[in-house]
Amino acid sequence: MAFASFASSVDWGFHRSLITNVQILRIMNTLKNSVRLTGFLGSAPEMKTFGGDKNLARVSLATNERYRNQQGEWMTDTQWHSLVFWGRKAVFAAERLSRGTEVCVEGKLVNRQYVDREGNTRYSTEINVNEVLVLNHPHKEK
Repeated sequence: MAFASFASSVDWGFHRSLITNVQILRIMNTLKNSVRLTGFLGSAPEMKTFGGDKNLARVSLATNERYRNQQGEWMTDTQWHSLVFWGRKAVFAAERLSRGTEVCVEGKLVNRQYVDREGNTRYSTEINVNEVLVLNHPHKEK
């Protein structure tokens, strides 16, 4: 409902005849909870198999942002992200990805809550990967 009022308040001009409300809603739905990151893997993916046919792979991704501080020095800020691959993507990740591989991923942000072995409630944010593009593999010494 909120988007409908937004769409009606926008002056679409001559584009209004080219874009229908249904098309606008489809575009907006594809953008909901969508995450895209490019970075380097911090380790090799760890794969687990459940029930003999469900595969899960987990790996961390480092993204870097460079900026100048107040003194004019270049600084690098590294953020770590938890990636989760399911099914055939998990098998691909386990077989083809390794520490240092640069990848671009697209996925969905998921927040989880669980109880650890000591009985403490923990929270985690993960990216369930839908698409992965391998940009380069780390150089391997011969």
